[in-house]
Amino acid sequence: MEATIYNTKGKEAGKLALNEKVWGLSWNADLVHQVVESMRSNARMSTAQVKDRSAVSGGGKKPWAQKGTGRARHGSSRSPIWRHGGVTHGPMNEKDYSKKINKKVRAKALYTVLSEKFRNGEVLFIDTISMKSPKTAEAKGILSALSSVKGFEKMLTKRKNAAYFATGEKSEAVSKSFSNFGNIDFDAVENMNPIDLLNHKYVVIVSPEKAISFIEGKLPSVAAVATK
Repeated sequence: MEATIYNTKGKEAGKLALNEKVWGLSWNADLVHQVVESMRSNARMSTAQVKDRSAVSGGGKKPWAQKGTGRARHGSSRSPIWRHGGVTHGPMNEKDYSKKINKKVRAKALYTVLSEKFRNGEVLFIDTISMKSPKTAEAKGILSALSSVKGFEKMLTKRKNAAYFATGEKSEAVSKSFSNFGNIDFDAVENMNPIDLLNHKYVVIVSPEKAISFIEGKLPSVAAVATK
């Protein structure tokens, strides 16, 4: 497989050989769904918390005598059947929602999403992006130039989740330059995951030689995962 590399002016700058085992996989909705839902569960914070009858303040005194009043017997006004009483079987914040994700399965899901994006013409390879200091105007010029590439016309105009930039070379100046765009996410390639890819229209891989070397480095482990 072969892909075109572009420069920051939107012009062709070369060709890139891609491994078909990474970029040519068929779509596997079950596998991707399993990994995405597990990742969301792992990111879920257990914040819901109620007070049971032991945690509600007050109610230490018996409301009335056990016998002789004609009313039902009660030992505390903080009983769950009383107004302002404790909650029975309510959510507690010690609940753990995390799920185990096998490394091989997670890598296979990432490859599956990358393959689908590449097949749909939503992956763009950029040779390099370099800046001496953070410049939002310069970053906007780059986005405008990349929008001239066929199939990526909405790079600059899409209001939300337009593109996910994954770079093989870390640069604080570059990441800060793109941070002012609400529809663009800029991150290191080692942080790439299926959720980020699916949440964005386009995937832009910067410094593709280094980035792809890292991505395809997971390939030996993925080979053991059967294709469904």
